[in-house]
Amino acid sequence: MAALLQQISRGARLSDEAALALADCDDLGALMSEAASMRDIGHGGIVTYSRKVFIPLTRLCRDSCHYCTFARPPRAGEAAYLSREDVLAIATAGARAGCKEALFTLGDKPELRYRVARQALEKLGHATTLSYLAEMAALVQKETGLLPHINAGVMDEADVARLRTVSVSQGLMLETASERLARRGGPHFGSPDKLPAARIATIAAAGKERVPFTSGILIGIGETRRERIEALLALRALHDEFGHIQEIIIQNFRAKPETRMAGAPEPDRDEQLWTIAVARLVFGAEMNIQSPPNLRPDALAALVGAGINDWGGVSPVTPDHVNPEAPWPELDALGAATAGAGKLLVERLAIYPAYALERARWIDSGLNAALLDCMDGEGLARPDGWVAGAGVAPPPRAPWSRRAPAADPALSEVLARAADGAELAEDEIVRLFAARGAELNKVCDAADKVRAERVGNSVRYVVNRNINYTNVCYFRCKFCAFSKGKLSANLRGRPYDLALDEVRRRVAEAWERGATEICLQGGIHPEYTGATYLDICRAVKEAAPAIHVHAFSPLEVWQGAATLGLSLAKFLEALRDAGLGSLPGTAAEILDDPVRAVICPDKIKTAQWLEVVETAHRIGLKSTATIMYGHVETPAAWARHLLHLRRLQQRTGGITEFVPLPFVPMETPLYLRHGARRGPTWREALLMHAVARLALNPVIPNIQASWVKLGPEGVAQCLAAGVNDVGGTLMNETITRSAGAVFGEEMSPAALDALIRAAGREPGQRTTLYGTPTPERIAASNRAAPLEAPVNTPARKYERASA
Repeated sequence: MAALLQQISRGARLSDEAALALADCDDLGALMSEAASMRDIGHGGIVTYSRKVFIPLTRLCRDSCHYCTFARPPRAGEAAYLSREDVLAIATAGARAGCKEALFTLGDKPELRYRVARQALEKLGHATTLSYLAEMAALVQKETGLLPHINAGVMDEADVARLRTVSVSQGLMLETASERLARRGGPHFGSPDKLPAARIATIAAAGKERVPFTSGILIGIGETRRERIEALLALRALHDEFGHIQEIIIQNFRAKPETRMAGAPEPDRDEQLWTIAVARLVFGAEMNIQSPPNLRPDALAALVGAGINDWGGVSPVTPDHVNPEAPWPELDALGAATAGAGKLLVERLAIYPAYALERARWIDSGLNAALLDCMDGEGLARPDGWVAGAGVAPPPRAPWSRRAPAADPALSEVLARAADGAELAEDEIVRLFAARGAELNKVCDAADKVRAERVGNSVRYVVNRNINYTNVCYFRCKFCAFSKGKLSANLRGRPYDLALDEVRRRVAEAWERGATEICLQGGIHPEYTGATYLDICRAVKEAAPAIHVHAFSPLEVWQGAATLGLSLAKFLEALRDAGLGSLPGTAAEILDDPVRAVICPDKIKTAQWLEVVETAHRIGLKSTATIMYGHVETPAAWARHLLHLRRLQQRTGGITEFVPLPFVPMETPLYLRHGARRGPTWREALLMHAVARLALNPVIPNIQASWVKLGPEGVAQCLAAGVNDVGGTLMNETITRSAGAVFGEEMSPAALDALIRAAGREPGQRTTLYGTPTPERIAASNRAAPLEAPVNTPARKYERASA
């Protein structure tokens, strides 16, 4: 047995024979130690749960399990099925309580046994229980937004496929692989749907239909340890074939009054811990192993110590109808108990992250929008209602808690390397983005300490005006609500193409109001050439010769050079000679080509973006750098983006600041067509600034927070997470407002000063390149008159003229 445990400690997958040998291992401490170590490799410091509402559609069942109190025969005056109104009332209560999962549970095909079930179904307009179930699951999802998880018993492939269209996951406990327990005298005698072959066939059908599936075993009903392992191996074989089993439940039998097994002994604590540990060792590090907290409430820390990483569904609204004698723990108490076991309690969805992140394979396309609305970038549940640009205040940053789980030494090592200025590996950056709870505070505090050491206590901003000279664009970026294609007036605003006189007027007005910068960006108008961009630069300089021209994304530069047949360097030199002072590092979105292929397939690729910016730096033009995050990408893509920028900066030193731009979803085609999340969560937004400070240390000194995207309260929190810049005053910002944001028109110097001082920092105006404006410019900005109404010259052309 020592040799077997050594094999496990080396991370080797157990053969069936080796797994069965564990039946003779009584060294519980050794098994739990190996299982916990394996769990930590796969799941780190979190233990998950799903906030659910329990909908018992019918308690009639054709089976007669000897331990069950959920199923019961018809009762006088009791409806055979919950009505549509009852189902919706339960689900609505759950949604109001913050639930995201609707767990439908029911007896197996009661219409095959009871006339009353058939009659009730006929009145409901259905021939089968499963047909009614499909209608109710669809109703709940549509009306409440909850994600259905269905436990419908034994089914064939057609049943599974039909329910797949209305549920994000399904489940069926195997319970046991022992046919012995279905013989006379056994707990499953008289229950045809508990025959192992029937249940295995259903689980296989779910695999064939690509359904994320929950299964597991019930221990203490008369099985042997070897039979438990045989059941686990049967489930492992199914998962090996289809990859669809998202979690394994180890559920302990509870003897219930008025059942045939009321006097049967329950499995003791150690027997359950042994089974959990063995399940972890059989399935490996990645599998989700669950044990219900309400069935062993006095041993929660021990259950974690045995290798679980999930508590299953916990309802703040409905009881556990299968085990009504065992109330759900309060979530605060469960969180405290989880922290006491050294882990952080984190909410998940009915579908686990690995499956949620591969939703094209694992869920029906009709459920895509509902899932995306509920999930964060890691596929876990969104913890709050914050949406970038929507005017919703972010949740307050939670204080350090005495209930916080033990600190992860590996995280401390990553933070120390970042503070020293080392380049972090991709997986180390991803680890920082995974910070939650007390770890989130630790990462933010580390970032702010680096900020204080590198750039001090001041917070800078520039007085500037955005001029978006056209919103006509022949590119089809799916995240953009600003640009207009031919006759695309369905989005905010009408197509326009500013006359140069209007550009000059806006520049002159900005100069009178104290601006030191004009920021120029627009759509890629099909009639524009590089000459157009040169003319715009000259017009700006004619109106205000001393103003700094911060203009043209790398996409505009690439397109402009191509239309003139010039190299990037030659075109950038021409722009510089026409008055260009620096480039906004926009059009970056995510510098990861698989993501770009989804959100902006016809736009420049990562290497082309980097080539434009590096060329600009080589000829003496500096730039900012941005990221637009929170749509379809994962933290791994964020890490790759940051590493691209760090390495570029090490080569050129030309990036003045890094600007995280959270995806504002409300009016964007990508979101409206159910192709993106609702932007980042607040935790992700806060971390983007903090992790950027750490991952880009010390090569990019300035980290900026966008008040247009985050709002004043969001910026204030970011100022305690590594940020030292709040961008600009932004006269007439339109791109973010086109996406549905409520911020963006302008924030005066006085308002920015007050915001910064309220955060305990020292405000100061700056120039684009981080110089100090003249006293005359500062004074002019502080006495600025109201803006005149801008005039958007209507666009007359939408397509490139034919050759």
